[in-house]
Amino acid sequence: MTGDFDGLVAAVTGGASGIGAAVVTELARQGARVAVLDLQDPPDGSQHALAIQADVADDASVRAAIEQITGRLGRLDVLVNNAGIGAQGTVEDNDDAEWHGVLDVNLLGIVRTSRAAPPALRRSPSAAIVNTGSVAATAGLPQRALYSATKGAVLALTRAMAADHLHEGVRVNCVNPGTADTPWIGRLLDRADDPAAERAALEARQPHGRLVKPEEVALAVAYLAGPRSGSTTGTAIAVDGGMQDLRLRPRRP
Repeated sequence: MTGDFDGLVAAVTGGASGIGAAVVTELARQGARVAVLDLQDPPDGSQHALAIQADVADDASVRAAIEQITGRLGRLDVLVNNAGIGAQGTVEDNDDAEWHGVLDVNLLGIVRTSRAAPPALRRSPSAAIVNTGSVAATAGLPQRALYSATKGAVLALTRAMAADHLHEGVRVNCVNPGTADTPWIGRLLDRADDPAAERAALEARQPHGRLVKPEEVALAVAYLAGPRSGSTTGTAIAVDGGMQDLRLRPRRP
């Protein structure tokens, strides 16, 4: 299928599963050639993508991946910084090693890819960076102190990068998903004492009453990354069923 991304090349970190895999599928559907940067191989249905094993926690690995993209695909127009890991607990529960580990992926992973990509992005007429944030950056969630801190930093970094690179023709935005129906959430539910009750609680805290679909987040990413959103930069789109801003009255039984 052809579309807004015809002739463009996109790189998606963490593109082998969950939201990242949905982004890869959507960008390819709209005509992009897509490079999947991940520690894992992409799913079998991703023959349209160039699979590159890369670790966003390793600067040399990231730089080698960007060089491979430009070498094999000839250019880079869009960078989607989606790779991330989760963490649970209050500020008392995570030790220094876990703080450093999650920050290294969720925040510094974006830093590493975003400082390796600009030479290629500056040559593009449609350069865009889209970061995956979270509703945890804008709403206080229980048992998510470390994770929320990393995503709050992603939101601030997005705005700072947008200011720095606008004059170079590189737009920078982010998406803030609510709780999405991804493998990571599936693993959390599997570890719960009552997985069905935990899933119901996660669904209930989002005003539209269900988990966010990865494909819904992917559509927002594609909008922000696309050439037709040329006046959109330094912003965050919430894809959270209203969790960030809505305060609904309880439904009557």
